[in-house]
Amino acid sequence: MVRERAYRAGYRPGKVVMTLLLLLVGVLLSSRALAIREEQVFDVSVTIPTADFYVLPINPVFLEREQEMAWNLVSRTLKPLREHFDVKNSGGGIVARLGELPVLSNGRRLIPLNVNFNGEWLDLTDTLVVPAEEARAGKRVLLEIAAVEPEGGYTPGDYFGSVHLIFDALRP
Repeated sequence: MVRERAYRAGYRPGKVVMTLLLLLVGVLLSSRALAIREEQVFDVSVTIPTADFYVLPINPVFLEREQEMAWNLVSRTLKPLREHFDVKNSGGGIVARLGELPVLSNGRRLIPLNVNFNGEWLDLTDTLVVPAEEARAGKRVLLEIAAVEPEGGYTPGDYFGSVHLIFDALRP
């Protein structure tokens, strides 16, 4: 009698088993669909210098990213950029020069820049920046780029520019 009532009410054991299986499959698939996935892709590179000659910043991203000179609100001056370089020339000294005169510009006004490498001020002519004895052994030296305050002081604005350094190995 209980069986007849269950059958009339629509209860079928095979139907219950099938419903439970479908529910189980649905739960398993939905948990997969709700899984969180994150992927990261990035580039990797390396520069392996020759053992004979190199001039490389110790911070490799220094040359890859724009460098910002910090503005000092109190003294109303620009803080110089400073970066150390590892240098070596097994055959002699190292000379450096500027490829062009470095300036910051906002399109109307200019801020000249002074460039000092290993204590030597650079211009458009070759300057010995690492003597042969020091270059043969290898050395860590400082690059400093400093703004020259324009006549009449700094004018507010966004300024941009480039510094083009050229290094050559001297041979004895």
